[in-house]
Amino acid sequence: MIDSVSLAILGAGLSIALAGIGTVIGTYYVASGGAGLVSVKPKTFGLVLLCSAMPSSQGIYGFLASILILQKAAVLGDGDLISMQTGLGLLAASVPVGVLGLVSGMLQGKTLQSALRIIAVNPAEVGKSIILGALLESMAVFGLLISILIISNV
Repeated sequence: MIDSVSLAILGAGLSIALAGIGTVIGTYYVASGGAGLVSVKPKTFGLVLLCSAMPSSQGIYGFLASILILQKAAVLGDGDLISMQTGLGLLAASVPVGVLGLVSGMLQGKTLQSALRIIAVNPAEVGKSIILGALLESMAVFGLLISILIISNV
C-alpha cells in the first residue's frame, strides 16, 4: 500500500520531470535551429543563446514546486507525518506546473525556433522574437502559481 509521503514524493518527481522535459525539448528546438543561423551569421550567437535559454524557465518552475512539495511533506527536514489527504493534495499540486511546463516549454521552443527567422533577417528586432516566446511563458507561470496555492493550502 502506498503511503502519504510516497504520494508527495511522486508529485515532486512529476513536477520536475514533466516541466524538465518541456525545457529540454523546447531548448533543443531553439538551439538546433539557432545553430544553423549562427553558422551563417556568427554575430547572432548571443541572440540565439538568449532565445535558447527561454524554455529553461519551465524546468525552474517545476524544480521550485518540487522543493515546496518536499518541504510540505517534511521530506527535506523534520516535521510531522502528513495525512493521506495531504499526500494526495501534494500529488495533485504537481499537475498544473508539470503539465503546463511540459506543453508550454515545448511550444515555446517551437515558436522561438520559428522566430529565429526574425533574427536572421534583422537582429535588431530580437525583441519581437522574445515577445512571441513570452506569450507561451505566461501559462507556465500560471501553472506554478496554482501549484503554489495548492501546496500552501493542503
